[in-house]
Amino acid sequence: MRDEIARRPTKLWRNLNAKIASIPMVLTAVFVFAGGTAWTVLYSFTNSKLLPRLNFIGLTQYERLWETPRWHVAIENLLVYGSLSLVFQLVIGFLLAALLDQKIRFEDTFRTIFLYPFALSFIVTGLVWQWLLNPDYGVQSVVRSLGWESFSFDPLYNSEIVIYGILIAALWQGTGLVMCLMLAGLRGIDEDIWKAARVDGIPMWKTYLFIIIPMMRPVFITTLVIIASGIVRVYDLVVAQTSGGPGIASEVPAKYVYDYMFFAQNLGQGFAASTMMLLSVMIVVVPWAYLEFGRRRHG
Repeated sequence: MRDEIARRPTKLWRNLNAKIASIPMVLTAVFVFAGGTAWTVLYSFTNSKLLPRLNFIGLTQYERLWETPRWHVAIENLLVYGSLSLVFQLVIGFLLAALLDQKIRFEDTFRTIFLYPFALSFIVTGLVWQWLLNPDYGVQSVVRSLGWESFSFDPLYNSEIVIYGILIAALWQGTGLVMCLMLAGLRGIDEDIWKAARVDGIPMWKTYLFIIIPMMRPVFITTLVIIASGIVRVYDLVVAQTSGGPGIASEVPAKYVYDYMFFAQNLGQGFAASTMMLLSVMIVVVPWAYLEFGRRRHG
């Protein structure tokens, strides 16, 4: 016990230079991120318009928020876009990684092709797919010029399926990154595991499903966090492709927040919407973090 107490000061001064160097980052995180979050939540209970002011009105902004049809459309679109984006990016990215992991020819070329869209900004991606999905000179026009006159494919101009047009662009851009993360995880698997599976006569799909994927759990968790963060803050693609249209059919929470804060000049409503976005993230992240790190701490 005495030896442990005597060692504590030594541990405190260990890596002192690194701890001093991290002070600016810690202060930035505390005062900018945590402070900004607290400031946003505080002013969401006010009737701030063009400029923030401490005139508290209780939960009125939240009541108005959930009574607004535009917010309901935004939440519905986020749920549809988020669930499908999460599933398809994981599945397609893993399948592509599994194919490239077979040591195919021109692997570097294929990997570059698949990853290239991620190097583009969301605005560029949105504009490219706005052109590709345009019925006058995009995919529909090309197919009809080949003889299929009845072919119809104009998701960005159909309020019922416009969110799926945005989903196509998101998958095109984000799947390459997921593929690279999965490929890195697959390359970290010991070759002896594959040899043992082949010796035991285990089919390849069972090896992936029951052995490889459970071993890649940290990779999947990292990928899920990256995809989820992009889903919650999706904005650029929507603005570039549809600007929220037709009407409000492709509205998303991030665009709702931006419009109310900078166009409608209603800071209180924008702060309330952004606080609800933060709350939705915390509802998912906090239980997961507790289970993940709690399980690791208890062995």
